[in-house]
Amino acid sequence: MARSEAPAEFDASGLDRGAWYRSIDDGVFDALIAEMDPCQRHMLLYHWELTARAEQMEPEGDWRLWLILAGRGYGKSRSGAEWVRRVAADPQARIALVGASLPEVRSVMVEGDSGVLAVCPPQWPQPEYEPSLRRITFPSGAQAFLYSAAEPDSLRGPQHSHAWCDEIAKWDNAGERATQAWDNLQMGLRVGSAPRILATTTPRAVPLVRRLLAAAEKPDGVLIRGRTLDNSRNLPGNYLKSMEEQYGGTTIGRQELDGELLTEAEGALWTRALLDRQRLLQAHEELVRVVVAVDPPASARGDACGIVAAGVTGAGKGLVLADASVTGASPDTWARIVAVTAQAWSADRVVAEANNGGDMIGQMLRNADCHMPITLVHARRGKVARAEPVAALYEAGRVHHVGNFGLLEDQLCGLLAGGAYEGPGRSPDRADALVWALTHLMLTTGPEPRVRQM
Repeated sequence: MARSEAPAEFDASGLDRGAWYRSIDDGVFDALIAEMDPCQRHMLLYHWELTARAEQMEPEGDWRLWLILAGRGYGKSRSGAEWVRRVAADPQARIALVGASLPEVRSVMVEGDSGVLAVCPPQWPQPEYEPSLRRITFPSGAQAFLYSAAEPDSLRGPQHSHAWCDEIAKWDNAGERATQAWDNLQMGLRVGSAPRILATTTPRAVPLVRRLLAAAEKPDGVLIRGRTLDNSRNLPGNYLKSMEEQYGGTTIGRQELDGELLTEAEGALWTRALLDRQRLLQAHEELVRVVVAVDPPASARGDACGIVAAGVTGAGKGLVLADASVTGASPDTWARIVAVTAQAWSADRVVAEANNGGDMIGQMLRNADCHMPITLVHARRGKVARAEPVAALYEAGRVHHVGNFGLLEDQLCGLLAGGAYEGPGRSPDRADALVWALTHLMLTTGPEPRVRQM
């Protein structure tokens, strides 16, 4: 049975049961468990104050909004369901359960493994769940009602004492439905002497999440941030290892695992919402051309060499296939990586910026066994000016990312209209390579494409 980590030091005076439980060593814990019969061991799972981490427990004090902004697997749903169960001990409680859609409210907040029904001890009187009425009636007489944020008007009339809103970042923003649902809920939160609302979500920089973040930082708000790793004792080790290997350090990893709210720079040519909209898990259309573009570092000790593979379909759709960029590599090393990438994607051509190195860039690539045609391009405008027509292709829905390219996407979101760059690193090398690739494939008139197999 997994337990939360005990704090390194704690004051034993006035120790509550949860703090005591987290403080005892494994030997004492095992001895206690050995003395219990199977029913007692099973019931221990339902003592939330013993098994929860301290930050999952309801905050003390006089608060109205409690916002849990954390990565996947943190235990947000369990925290919400347990809070609802505690609130439902009051016969007068009227609780709103609001999610992105009714199926999600039912499958996650109510019927899920960490949902309201699952956290209620089976030996005790069970809540009565009436799906057709979108209602749960607890043994105390308290009631909870199910709502979809996609139907803001359904929250216009009802009154509540408490509300649990799950995955706020997923609520439908079209036509400001998410904001309308939140506003209608707030206006009906007037039952009892101290109405309260818990919002749990993985962060995304959508308007409602930003608004809640600002509200949670006020005196009547509570903000809890967390990472997937905070719940490592209750998650499979191979899952955590796989997530770190695939997404560690990437944009999606920082957002979905580390719980960071990745804000958008004002005037950015690309936004993460746009990139998410244009993302594919895999390419389904045949490519007619593939290129690998290179933005070489300014010197042998340059920060990075941008290397990006991209293709175009017969219908004129651009696909970003790979980011093979490398940092701190010698010219021989990055030239070999270009050659290997071009071979791996059966590229038709390598497009290399020659502002720094001129014809020597082509010679280095030849020496690295880069056998396909090489086009040397010279930048006559700044990086942002070159990027603007490519960003317009994304806005028109003509370019897709096949997979996640965290570092590349961070740089794209740092390119600002007007010429500034506010992304990671001193220069957007990866983004520049992408711009060269898509410019060559989609914005340059060339010979008729030949059909190729992927």
